Amino acid sequence: MVQSAVLGFPRMGKLRDLKKATEAYWGEKISRDELLSEGKRLRAEHWKIQKDAGVDIIPSNDFAFYDQVLDHIQLFGVVPERYSKYNLHPLDEYFAMGRGLQKPAKDGQPAIDVPSLEMVKWFDSNYHYVKPTLQDNQTFKLAANPKPVVEFLEAKEAGIVTRPVILGPVSFLTLAKADRGQTLDPISKIDELLPLYVELLTKLKEAGVEDVQIDEPVLVFDLPLKSKNAFKPAYEKLGSLGAQAPRLVLATYFGDIVHNIDVLPALHNIYGIHIDLVRNPEQLDSVIGALGPKQVLSAGVVDGRNIWKTNFKAAIEKVELAIQKLGKDRVIVSTSSSLLHVPHTLASEKNLDPEVQDWFSFAVEKTSEVVVIAKAVTEGPAAVREQLEANAKSVQARASSKRTNDPKVKERQAAVTPEQHNRKSPFPVRIAEQTKSIKLPLFPTTTIGSFPQTKEIRIQRNKFTKGEITAEEYEKFIEKEIAEVVKIQEELGLDVLVHGEPERNDMVQYFGERLTGYVFTTHAWVQSYGSRCVRPPIIVGDISRPAPMTVKESKYAVSISSKPMKGMLTGPITCLRWSFPRDDVHQSVQAQQLALALRDEVVDLEAAGVKVIQVDEPALREGLPLRAGKEREDYLQWAVAAFRLSTSGVSDGTQIHSHFCYSEFQDFFHAIAALDADVLSIENSKSDAKLLKVFIDEAYPRHIGPGVYDIHSPRVPSEQEIKDRVEEMLAYLRPEQLWINPDCGLKTRQWPETKAALSNLVQAAKYFREKYAK
Repeated sequence: MVQSAVLGFPRMGKLRDLKKATEAYWGEKISRDELLSEGKRLRAEHWKIQKDAGVDIIPSNDFAFYDQVLDHIQLFGVVPERYSKYNLHPLDEYFAMGRGLQKPAKDGQPAIDVPSLEMVKWFDSNYHYVKPTLQDNQTFKLAANPKPVVEFLEAKEAGIVTRPVILGPVSFLTLAKADRGQTLDPISKIDELLPLYVELLTKLKEAGVEDVQIDEPVLVFDLPLKSKNAFKPAYEKLGSLGAQAPRLVLATYFGDIVHNIDVLPALHNIYGIHIDLVRNPEQLDSVIGALGPKQVLSAGVVDGRNIWKTNFKAAIEKVELAIQKLGKDRVIVSTSSSLLHVPHTLASEKNLDPEVQDWFSFAVEKTSEVVVIAKAVTEGPAAVREQLEANAKSVQARASSKRTNDPKVKERQAAVTPEQHNRKSPFPVRIAEQTKSIKLPLFPTTTIGSFPQTKEIRIQRNKFTKGEITAEEYEKFIEKEIAEVVKIQEELGLDVLVHGEPERNDMVQYFGERLTGYVFTTHAWVQSYGSRCVRPPIIVGDISRPAPMTVKESKYAVSISSKPMKGMLTGPITCLRWSFPRDDVHQSVQAQQLALALRDEVVDLEAAGVKVIQVDEPALREGLPLRAGKEREDYLQWAVAAFRLSTSGVSDGTQIHSHFCYSEFQDFFHAIAALDADVLSIENSKSDAKLLKVFIDEAYPRHIGPGVYDIHSPRVPSEQEIKDRVEEMLAYLRPEQLWINPDCGLKTRQWPETKAALSNLVQAAKYFREKYAK
């Protein structure tokens, strides 16, 4: 019998229940017990969904109040002393690591002011994980009541037998970093960490666990030799526990493991290997050939990263190939990865066009898909004939739909020339012209674009969407909000202003709603980090811009201030990556279509008097293929070309900015430079300033604004803290290059903390202007 399995399930709930409860706890509106109770309710609900669908292997310990890697940081006692010294309740310590904590002294308790741990993208997804941060003298200690054991027993009590999910030791340490000022290589601690895994697995076995999913996704990387060499001793030890521990299924995803295939013989004493056959189906034969004589293959054939229905015919063919070589008892049908990356259920979508809704499958629906495929290969197609026929009909309907193809878009793409990818003049000529037209001081200050989205903004937007207020009433409200934000920025003393984006629901959805080729959902939320959820639009067809998208609001903002105003756009790669893209057309084609639409918008903004235009590409790094080589270089070539196509239609005097999340771009800095943006801003406050050395090494000539404080946290950085960050930056950047700005947009923050932080930022910039005044 071929079993069905799910590697992980979304945590937020059907209506973002976890987000609401967590934020209520942070706002002291519900108690700790109430939050914990809501978490327990959601776990039970999600286990039941999978059981009712007929899934054989249901995950536990895939739930997290903030992040699954942060769970492991606490599980293994890898909590830096700056958090542990306050003797907080474990839940509050957990959230302090995830989002920082700032509390005044009260009732004899000392004041608390700690920033969050670094947060980075989970491989090439839009999910963010909290980076384990180790000390040179790091020790490990297993939590007294290990979460994987607690949640397994919780499910068992509800009548559901689960397979706990844990992050493997090699991935945990490979994804970790040394704390600031420390020098260790985290993987060097593998021998000290392994006994805790042995202890954890023993406790799981004692609790009645038969199988454990142990995730080692770093196997899809080009691994450092120390990490690669760690697999053999680690899994020889874990696999030798025999009856003292559960059987282990080692899971990889988001890529192929063929380049690390020599690791697999060292894993022959564990029960099974999971591979992603959606992302890399061609690895199947190689992996089967490297399995041990009794090892099980978990075949990830249902896409955990995108929302298209599984093509049952193609998926069944992959599984049957595995069965031919291994037999039915050695194959499991699974999702390619955790379903964390897709929305909860399609059943919540009441307003989607029925034609396109028939093409989609969300997490709940994907649980049924793995069951159908497993049943088809176990009992034969006749056992699920109705489902197979309906699926084939849906796949064919999508392939033949007229809405996917627009001849005019294809004609414009065919006419694109190399010259359209280049600015009129090189940077030295442009910056001289910009200095005349945009008079700025040394160390100019700006923000990344968005300002707090208040409850009132969301209420008015909702009223407009429902037709409860007129377009004219809504426009007047938006103008009032813009005027207030502009006034605040002028009072704070910022140099380049923004209109604050009160009209925008999301930095990708807003643009998608104004482009052809997109469709939108109502409740298809996906966790990005912590309680932050996004509702990615879906690209279903060729993309074009019927009319200007941002010009009206930007033009109004220009009219009410004498200071330079920055127009804000989301770049083509981010619009692509933060949507659910088509899987029937190469992503480079979709990126070029987006670039042409944005090019029209950039030109129109310039004509409206906007002299600074920021085209954000925070997802450029995220889209980078996980391994070096031709695929990566091909991606960078078409991604850079898309950005340049979108921004090169303006005059020399118009200043082009771009923003990037995270400063981990040493491996592809040549592509960052090739974008030819006049000013870059990067998310940098949690990173070591030494990462900026690449700007010296590469003799980067243009301007840059490394973020000076973390916007993911509500804590307010002091003026001195910002000065310290700028001093660190000046060791690597010239004063005339440096802009002073936050890490990212301020949409999720509250106004009091925003004003306080920006006031300190402006004062710090003034200090350096005086220090470097000629």
